[in-house]
Amino acid sequence: MNSVKKNIENLRNELHLHNYNYYVLDKPEISDYDFDMKLKDLINLEKKHPEFEDINSPTMRVGGVILKNFKTVKHEFPMYSLDNSYSKDDLEDWINRLYKNLQDNDLQYLCELKFDGVSINLTYEYGKLIKAVTRGDGEKGDDITENIKTIKTIPLKLRGNYPTKFDIRGEIIIEKDNFFKMNKKRLSEGLEPYMNPRNTASGSLKLQNSSEVAKRPLKCFLYQIVSSEQKLKTQNEYLLNALDWGFNISNTYKLCNSINDIMEYISYWDKKRNNLNFEIDGIVIKVNKIDYQFKLGFTSKYPRWSIAYKFKTEQISTKLLSVSYQVGRTGAITPVANLEPVLLGGTYVKRASLHNQDQINKFDLYLNDIVIVEKGGEIIPKIVGVEIEKRDVKSEKIKFIENCPSCFKLLSRKEEEAHHYCLNYNDCPPQITGRIQHFISRKAMDINGIGNETIDLLYNNGLISNYADLYNLKKEDLILLDRMAEKSVENIFIGLEDSKKIGFERVLFALGIRYVGQTVAKKIAKEFKYINKLMSASIDELLLVDEIGERISESIVEFFSNKENIEIIYKLKNIGLQFEIDKSSQLTNSILSGNIFVVSGIFTDHSRDELKNMIEINGGRLSSSISSKTNYLLGGDNIGPSKLLKVKKLGIPVISENDLIEMINLKL
Repeated sequence: MNSVKKNIENLRNELHLHNYNYYVLDKPEISDYDFDMKLKDLINLEKKHPEFEDINSPTMRVGGVILKNFKTVKHEFPMYSLDNSYSKDDLEDWINRLYKNLQDNDLQYLCELKFDGVSINLTYEYGKLIKAVTRGDGEKGDDITENIKTIKTIPLKLRGNYPTKFDIRGEIIIEKDNFFKMNKKRLSEGLEPYMNPRNTASGSLKLQNSSEVAKRPLKCFLYQIVSSEQKLKTQNEYLLNALDWGFNISNTYKLCNSINDIMEYISYWDKKRNNLNFEIDGIVIKVNKIDYQFKLGFTSKYPRWSIAYKFKTEQISTKLLSVSYQVGRTGAITPVANLEPVLLGGTYVKRASLHNQDQINKFDLYLNDIVIVEKGGEIIPKIVGVEIEKRDVKSEKIKFIENCPSCFKLLSRKEEEAHHYCLNYNDCPPQITGRIQHFISRKAMDINGIGNETIDLLYNNGLISNYADLYNLKKEDLILLDRMAEKSVENIFIGLEDSKKIGFERVLFALGIRYVGQTVAKKIAKEFKYINKLMSASIDELLLVDEIGERISESIVEFFSNKENIEIIYKLKNIGLQFEIDKSSQLTNSILSGNIFVVSGIFTDHSRDELKNMIEINGGRLSSSISSKTNYLLGGDNIGPSKLLKVKKLGIPVISENDLIEMINLKL
């Protein structure tokens, strides 16, 4: 039996090596036929001896796992997006900020292509792939591990001296020639062609049968290692090591020493990008030193140590056929230009946002105008100009509508606001469904099993008219609806039950009060603690809350003056939703009262969130930046040098996590 096991392991190792040689190094050592024969031998052996199963065997490349749903997983390290730049001036501003923060005018930068694909985060432990998760919203993504295992440029088992555990990030793509072949085949079968490689790659990764994913020509470039243990000194070293471990690293990256080197690299690829066999939409520039990356850290959205340079956006002319109007959940009316379809940046553009009446007036738009369209950030189409000389003298000037396109009530616009609004809050269908869709969204109640289409389906069938109605749904009503299988219905009820555990601040955000975003909801929840206290609050009382202005205060009072809103809240309370701050997060005492803390760096015994919570429940206040009002800098490892200089200049004490705990314990 040992000889069988050894034979299986030898075959697996040999096939892993041949995969690496073929797909990463592009240096195959055996023919495709010989590879297929060895793979077939391994498949037969594994069937006969299931006791030697290995989830990372090369046979997993062929797929075979059926998934009905993809599990949502929280990223251990958030997947931030990148700040964008569009000119040399933008990059110089970024570099000047680096110099100021790092006090080092001799920086080195790693420049690489910005692949236009689907972001993925891979987790490896002891050299084996254990998890693959999509970017999602940056905090959470979908676990698509079984589908990812079918992609041959992603190693299932690593080689060499790799870290015990780490994440590596990359981009899943479909190369242009393979995309062309896919569409040629679809057209020959009388099917609609795929729109572009990126969307096709994204759709392929969400197929429920991994055997079908295995048939798609997906590839992956890896470019960023993330770990709590950073043992190498530079980004460049990580890429070189990652290549040795078996990862597919593009050989197009380059180390640059100055802004001129960076611009030379950008210019080269701007001219050559159309010669590549895959899509790119810019260049990514990173500070090469890992220590400096830690010191610079992140804003709430972006890493400070990296930036994207976006290539000049492609523009194209087309005809404006008509303007339609959309109603948002707050009643805001957004005009949308309907265009003669035109190919732009790999997709057919048929619509473009016009934002508001001011935008229409700015371009002085007429029907059948020839308009210039571009993709803002190469994602959202927008009109950027009009070819007035081509205008037909008989064309009709576009006038902004006076009535809601859904409920036909007269629209309103305040002088200080850009948008027109439909004030028919209780009876305008898009506002009703929009509020419910906001309520179920991931950052609000995060109700798994229900999507926007499901909300429309339930509303159109008279099953819901507000978000409280979701909790009164009955299985027998749902099972009769289109696309509602037994399992789908079961998932809806599980998601609704789980949502009852969501904390007060997120429930408050989910209510959809105009101008009350996540941050505002958190501040208000902590200040008032109970929904009843908030419902009876006056504008003056709300204005006393830090950073809550008149517009937000008026909106909150207006929301709670609506009788239907009050009735819905009482229904939700009776159902079991959380309408008061969890006692574990409430103020335990006020020993830190009057003190403002800035938290910075990497800590040993507690996470940043734990330390921030510790400060708040003991009466302290948090700030994101150091000023003369700051009382303490709670600092861990790798605090930014600019912060240290500032606290030294202002005479602000720097304390450790142990110092904070002692401060709390001594005063208890």
